[in-house]
Amino acid sequence: MVMMGMGEPLSNFEAVQRALSIMRHPDGFDLPRRRVTVSTAGMVPYIDRLSAESDVALAVSLHAPNDNLRDQLVPLNKKYPLKALLAACQRYTERAKRTKITIEYVMLAGVNDRPEHARQLANLLRSLPCKINLIPFNPFPGAPFQRSSVESIQAFREYLVKSDYVVTVRKTRGDDIDAACGQLAGKVMDRTRRQARWLSQGAQKAWSDSKAVVQNTQVEG
Repeated sequence: MVMMGMGEPLSNFEAVQRALSIMRHPDGFDLPRRRVTVSTAGMVPYIDRLSAESDVALAVSLHAPNDNLRDQLVPLNKKYPLKALLAACQRYTERAKRTKITIEYVMLAGVNDRPEHARQLANLLRSLPCKINLIPFNPFPGAPFQRSSVESIQAFREYLVKSDYVVTVRKTRGDDIDAACGQLAGKVMDRTRRQARWLSQGAQKAWSDSKAVVQNTQVEG
């Protein structure tokens, strides 16, 4: 069971915590700790609160190995930059005996998948007990990004493995019918035909900017 998807779970902390309690309680679903994960874009204060009030696994949507790039991809980074985020992750692992934190890293062609990014990521996470999950980007109509090539993903993974990290590559399912991770919302939005009209009027940049604003609002509550 993973708490993630449309919006930031930790910005709705009280409801999420109640749900986690039911999942973990012997009279509820009685799920083991390693079977329940909360994924966050980096809500630092709530990472600390989660570690104090729960014992579930933690995943962090990192997506970039430096602040300049992450500011663009994850607007929340401007409020809680990498130094603060990784310090919170370190505290999370130190509070109790826990499984490694899962670092989620979506692979974007020409954006964050270059050899220098792999080197930066390996250095950035050096002191953090973690495993890395590389996620091929699932394109959708009007998306400003493209999926990294199989060769780029493999080279990125091999560098991290040689740097002594446990690395997995998420298998994409459903992208042939626009039903993979990250595509369903785009499909629903497109049913209004507003996106198609905007794109036909040459307003792709405006669409991208508005999407970033919505994402920032969802993440920061």
